[in-house]
Amino acid sequence: MQISSAEVPERNAVQVEAISRLAEQRKALVDQISKAIVGQREVIDHVLLTIFCGGHALLVGVPGLAKTLLIRSLARALSLSFSRIQFTPDLMPSDITGTDIIQEDPASGKRRVEFLPGPIFASLILADEINRTPPKTQAAMLQTMQEREVTVGTKTYPLPEPFHVFATQNPIEMEGTYVLPEAQADRFMFSIQCGYPTNAEEELVVRHTTGNTVPELQPILDARQIVEIQRLVRAMPVSDEVVRYAVQLVARSRPEDPLAPKYVKEYVRWGGSPRASQYLVLGAKARAAVLGKLCADYDCVRSVARQVLRHRLLLNFNARAQKLSSADVIDKLLVEPSVER
Repeated sequence: MQISSAEVPERNAVQVEAISRLAEQRKALVDQISKAIVGQREVIDHVLLTIFCGGHALLVGVPGLAKTLLIRSLARALSLSFSRIQFTPDLMPSDITGTDIIQEDPASGKRRVEFLPGPIFASLILADEINRTPPKTQAAMLQTMQEREVTVGTKTYPLPEPFHVFATQNPIEMEGTYVLPEAQADRFMFSIQCGYPTNAEEELVVRHTTGNTVPELQPILDARQIVEIQRLVRAMPVSDEVVRYAVQLVARSRPEDPLAPKYVKEYVRWGGSPRASQYLVLGAKARAAVLGKLCADYDCVRSVARQVLRHRLLLNFNARAQKLSSADVIDKLLVEPSVER
């Protein structure tokens, strides 16, 4: 199909209008969520980027930082169905996905098999303390996060659209926890660090949560609009140079790659996968869209690099002995110029 030259400006005008509208919608979302969440502006920004990209995210932080309240408030502002799953050592896969049950028809007296959906059948899932359940149950999330469907027995059931998983992890108490398999951790687009509020912000938290006032959040978007935004983000243009920069950034995190610097070879055991390159570009597109830019650039890639790579770099014993974290390695990679292949 040929596209006439007259259609190109028209399409550009439609895209500019959609990007401008997205910036307004994002601001309205932040304003609504801020009624319930004090501070945590960077966390809110990356949670919204996760939604706009159609991805999933890990929320890493100590208890009491309003991670659950944030996702619950997000569901209200987006008019999405919400489900919270508390991951415990005795949780079974069927407790998440659902199971087949035998029902008896009162009229005919015959028995039939009926599928009882689990809590995973919601648009916004909070997987609370996901690392507290054994790998067998953690694996139940793999199909849901990648294919957006659930297979029980011989039947496969689609999940709602959109579908997002936000999982929390407590970085302090590691007793009785199970490390997420790399295959599952890689399916999370972002790893978002939740820090302590400032003293002024904590005073506001105490005032707001020790009284009788309960903030009422108004819906800003619905499922259909969210899907349209996700399509808009994927349609954002990106140059070959920016894609090459994202790929090289991930490649330099792999110790076996010729472009890897000396400190990566010394401290990194495994670098980022190709999925990291994909998420860098997709996250950069979303960042450009919410900033009102018409295409993703280098700064947009760098702005999401820590969240994309933090949980994908596995460090070795030398790094632990030097008390280096994956964030330290990423910061070094970001300040170095890209290398052309």
